[in-house]
Amino acid sequence: MTREATVRTRVERPDLVANAVRPDNTAQMQTEVRDESVVTHIERPSVGGLRTTLDDYTVNVTVAAEVAQHAHRFNTTQQ
Repeated sequence: MTREATVRTRVERPDLVANAVRPDNTAQMQTEVRDESVVTHIERPSVGGLRTTLDDYTVNVTVAAEVAQHAHRFNTTQQ
């Protein structure tokens, strides 16, 4: 039985964040931008594997969103 989760994260620059997290995706993960959000669907054969993947993904998307936010602030103050 496959375990599945879909995570929707609303961020300022979903395109940048999605591009930042995609390289870490496994074959069982799909990330796209939908309605100004990063949406990632994850499938794993076990609950433990799904939990571990969700934990890793949460850290990655949080860091990517923070970096994108700081980069945006830097760019707007430099203009």
